[in-house]
Amino acid sequence: MHIRTMDERDSGAVMQIFNHYAATGFAAYPEGPVPVQFFPHLREGAISAIVLDEGARIAGFGLLKPFFPFPAFKKTGMLTYFIAPEFTGKGFGTQILDRLVKDAHKHGITTLLANISSKNTGSIRFHEKHGFTVAGTLAGVGEKFGETFDVVWMERKI
Repeated sequence: MHIRTMDERDSGAVMQIFNHYAATGFAAYPEGPVPVQFFPHLREGAISAIVLDEGARIAGFGLLKPFFPFPAFKKTGMLTYFIAPEFTGKGFGTQILDRLVKDAHKHGITTLLANISSKNTGSIRFHEKHGFTVAGTLAGVGEKFGETFDVVWMERKI
């Protein structure tokens, strides 16, 4: 496995991973699969866009984006990352997070944010394990599959 910069040839694999989570749970917010044409929107504005390349396929991907596009927030970045289901629980999420942290350092980012569905308890635990703390919760702001959920904002100083 190695991490490399995401490019256009990864669009199908990245969207397949994203769409798995969109269709099966609360990790991705769409209520179902989105077309591959969503790929540029997913990457739009990314400071870092990476994939975990297994050789024969993409095992996961990660993005680091500005929190807001204003200079006042230039030291704050938002993270997004997903691991293909068959590769979860093997430390690959940690590898992607570690790389995104390094990329954040290179860009002068000192605070990382993640927003997570309250129903995605595995992600909340993952972030807590990696030094993130809850910064706030937006109660009942999401609805998916007929269920209301909160959005939990987590932060980590780096």
